[in-house]
Amino acid sequence: MIVLAQVAALVGAAVHLLAFVWETLLFRRPSIHEDLFRIPTGDVAAVRMWAFNVGFYNLFLGTGALMGVALWRAGEDTVGRALVLYTCSFMLLAGIALFVSDRMAMSRPRGAGLGGAAAQCTPPAIALIALAAA
Repeated sequence: MIVLAQVAALVGAAVHLLAFVWETLLFRRPSIHEDLFRIPTGDVAAVRMWAFNVGFYNLFLGTGALMGVALWRAGEDTVGRALVLYTCSFMLLAGIALFVSDRMAMSRPRGAGLGGAAAQCTPPAIALIALAAA
């Protein structure tokens, strides 16, 4: 179960690091803001600061999970587990918030954000369940 928790935490980290790249570094590309996030080019200037900032949240979560797994694997069980527990809990809760905002159709048609919510929630949920069972 410990290996499953660590692998799931690393997958969650990868999802969040990819989101950082999309939201912070590549957001101005139409293939990102229009095709991926469904934000029209005319609205990019208005939401760019939001995307940039959210990208850094994702960077911090992803690197926190990576650091937690690295410390855990290096024998720092308590610190590593605590960091994985914290970052995966944060990822899961943020994914739930994304799901709720999708259900409320806050900025896109209802259902357009379900893939993102599932990608954000599933790996940390698996990690947390595996941690609880370990």
